[in-house]
Amino acid sequence: MAADISSPEAAPPTGVSAAFRLFADGAPLLIWRTDPQARCIYVNPAWLAFRGRPVADELGSGWKDGIHPEDRDGHEAVLAAAHADRSSFTAEYRLRRHDGDFRWMLGQGAPLYEGGAFQGYCGSCFDITDRRRAEEHAAHAAVEKEALLAEVYHRVRNNLQVMVSLIGLYGRAAPGECRPAFDALGQRVRAIALVQQHLHEAPAIASIDLAEYLERLGHGLSQMRRAGRIVVDVAVERTALLQPRTANALGMILAEVVAEGLDATPETATCFTSVLIPAGAPEEPIRVRIIASGIGSGLVSAAPPKLGPRLIAAYAGQAEITATGEATPESPLELHLPEPP
Repeated sequence: MAADISSPEAAPPTGVSAAFRLFADGAPLLIWRTDPQARCIYVNPAWLAFRGRPVADELGSGWKDGIHPEDRDGHEAVLAAAHADRSSFTAEYRLRRHDGDFRWMLGQGAPLYEGGAFQGYCGSCFDITDRRRAEEHAAHAAVEKEALLAEVYHRVRNNLQVMVSLIGLYGRAAPGECRPAFDALGQRVRAIALVQQHLHEAPAIASIDLAEYLERLGHGLSQMRRAGRIVVDVAVERTALLQPRTANALGMILAEVVAEGLDATPETATCFTSVLIPAGAPEEPIRVRIIASGIGSGLVSAAPPKLGPRLIAAYAGQAEITATGEATPESPLELHLPEPP
């Protein structure tokens, strides 16, 4: 049972005013006082109820016996630095409760002065064990989520690589007139793999930076064929953060536009795709404008044929993106991204 320092038999601590005792004795927080030499001269009833020890055992340096061994050096360093500077401090450490359980405490202290003379510190402690455990649980869950995402990405990447290999094998065995279709299918699967790779490599998968993501993806798409065959230019006039679903759909749309451009552009020409994120007020929907065209001799329009618009509409519908236009210079593909929740 905790000692009761408010009983008549308990002598008032030296250096602690009656007004301070009147306030601290009725407070639900753990409250303490020290003298100029950093010796504890007062703890309130809430402190004693938490610790379950007589007041005499807590005064001086006795209360430090309850600090968790792993936290003692760090806590002592915080106190020493504060005393040296006569500054306020905040520290998180584990303190043993009366039942033997170590509870995480948020300790705060401030220097006291009377007539300009330093009189020691006054402070309080608040039990933050539930918060700490919630943080640890969240951190553990985040690690598990990252591991799961890495495993999913690894499996998806391997499956897509197998698909690309199978498409290539069937394409080489197919009649000559069918091989372009197999090539087009293979490059689309490679583009899908690139989208998944750059989503996985985003610094924060929950909120993906639009400009950084499109620039990385555009660079990756430009490496799908020989150097200079594909050029993806990204111009950013507005920054935004995207949800993974929106980023995935946007990446798939861009990959499809590039793939359709390759289909419609002679092998000797450069397939050029421009992506513009126009400026806009914060309350306006985020817009993305995409134009694809062939550059070089024997130009062929890079507007997506019949399959392209259908795929783009399907990708847009999955993420509630509004899509209009055909990705040609005359009719740019305009995408209006959904508002974040």
